[in-house]
Amino acid sequence: MNKARGKVGAVRALGAMSGTSLDGVDAAVVETDGRHILRFGDSAYRPYTEDERKLLRAALGKWSGPEVHAAEDLVTRAHAELLSEFEDVELIGFHGQTLAHEPRGKGTLQVGDGEGLAVALGVPVVWDFRSDDVAMGGEGAPLAPFFHFACAKYVGATAPLCFLNLGGVGNLTYVDPSFDGPEAPGALLAFDTGPANAPIDDLVQARLGLPMDRDGALARQGTVETGALELFLAEPYFNRLPPKSLDRNDFAEMIGLVKELSDADAVATLTGMSAAGVVQGMEHCPRSPARVLVTGGGRKNPVLMEMLRVALDCPVDPVEAVGLDGDMLEAQAFAYLAVRVARGMPTSCPGTTGVKALVGGGTVSRVSQGAPR
Repeated sequence: MNKARGKVGAVRALGAMSGTSLDGVDAAVVETDGRHILRFGDSAYRPYTEDERKLLRAALGKWSGPEVHAAEDLVTRAHAELLSEFEDVELIGFHGQTLAHEPRGKGTLQVGDGEGLAVALGVPVVWDFRSDDVAMGGEGAPLAPFFHFACAKYVGATAPLCFLNLGGVGNLTYVDPSFDGPEAPGALLAFDTGPANAPIDDLVQARLGLPMDRDGALARQGTVETGALELFLAEPYFNRLPPKSLDRNDFAEMIGLVKELSDADAVATLTGMSAAGVVQGMEHCPRSPARVLVTGGGRKNPVLMEMLRVALDCPVDPVEAVGLDGDMLEAQAFAYLAVRVARGMPTSCPGTTGVKALVGGGTVSRVSQGAPR
């Protein structure tokens, strides 16, 4: 029996993630039975070139058309190049690239040809993770919380903690590891906190031709403009109860709030906005967490991390503090979720996306008779 299809035993799964920061493709191996993390394996990264980032940026917010088709071809090709480097993989979790996300409107769109990838690599591929959740009334995001629950168990956590992913958009997962599984009511609460790196990246790209504010160098030189920060926090999104989610460009007007500021003050203010969104979001946690573990590129911004440490009344550490890999956590999440989908297990629940019932979203593209489903 194929391990990915059976109900027992570990699967060597490969997950891939191309996030809203548009920096490149992460890929990582996880050995899991779909419930427990048994071992973390190899990982790799394939950066997008500047021309490739421009192509993806041109497709952001679009639902169809030549830009979307070009983005899908690029995303599929880039993933095939990277994932072909891995050996002895039984199953692939392929997130694709999110171009548009309107769960209460048109739906959600992640481009990438999972079926073509399965054929190219000769390995079953699980993809289109979000559509079923949205179709059942969920936000379709965030999807990593079930994996975060498994991570909390893996590192031996006993008290509630939060995983904070600071990518293009910020998202928070509150985990109570006293529960047996992530499906249990009260085990998880998850939602997007607001923009994280995306507005900062967009501003320094537009003004200075830089991909990011590396090491928070510009933010450190600037001052947060409190008037702009207050206008940002007046956005209705922050008063909505979770679960809730955002598209990358939902807060694009943030750039307008800082357009009259110097480069350093503008970046400092956008960084302050990202931190403030997290602080507001923490108020929704059922209990004060013992610590906040930060993943994603934002954990490498010492200014943003210091803002969070000052504002929150618990330790704020990169996930490396407990032996996890903050660069690969999302890719690992989709390896883990792929096994759950292949085994008919749920990947989201009312506490994570607001979906009406447990959902195991995802399409499995098989490469031969007898592959997992």
